[in-house]
Amino acid sequence: MPLICFASPKGGVGKTTLAANVACELERAGKEVVALDVDPQNALRLPLGVPLGERLAFTALLQARPDWRRCLRATPSGVGLLAHGPCDLAASIALAAALGAEPELLAGPLRDMLAQPGLYVVADTMPGPSPQLSVMLSLADLVVTVLLVDAGSVSLIPAVESGASYGGTVPARLVYVLNQYDPRTRLGPLIANAVARQLGTRLLGRVYRDEHVAEALAAQKPVADYAPASKAAQDLAHLTVAIVAWLQAASPKAGGVLA
Repeated sequence: MPLICFASPKGGVGKTTLAANVACELERAGKEVVALDVDPQNALRLPLGVPLGERLAFTALLQARPDWRRCLRATPSGVGLLAHGPCDLAASIALAAALGAEPELLAGPLRDMLAQPGLYVVADTMPGPSPQLSVMLSLADLVVTVLLVDAGSVSLIPAVESGASYGGTVPARLVYVLNQYDPRTRLGPLIANAVARQLGTRLLGRVYRDEHVAEALAAQKPVADYAPASKAAQDLAHLTVAIVAWLQAASPKAGGVLA
């Protein structure tokens, strides 16, 4: 079943928050969802309501070939979580080297997950190119690139389109979302409209810059649970609908990425 990969050419764009909330929206729509964290920051667990003190792990243990089913944990949101797990710099470098030498450490469990009928896998990746991202892109049904509505962020679109931002790989199904959109600024609407003209239907939407998002994260709740009437909650629901529509409209993937 589908793998939805959230990626970004740079950090600090809200990728993890969007991935977690889309996973929750899919669960609210009646889907069986696993949220997979392959970012060493180990932050995907936070919006899903997992206490800071819980030392869940999956990705950090890949060199030991763990059974992903044994690592899967239920969360208050209803989404199953495969956490990255604690990982210091040395361990992160060692993991990246291991995955570069043996991608099957991650690809094998992923293929097994995707073989489960009805299961949606939503993955949060580290910014920029990495061995982890290369594995994810090879199997992804949809790659959602998250950008801020600012000149620095959107200036990276050509690098994403060429594959330079993602290690030379151009995802076969690449879409975008603009995060923290504020129509009250002078540049916000100009940038958002220019990106919409450039990307067309591949721009799935904008998520409003809303204080409820930060508050929901602090409360370790999905935005839809914390502030269901907020503009951000509505935008996240619309984004999830657009993602599902893309998945339903797409023909069966062949190879996952374009050469």
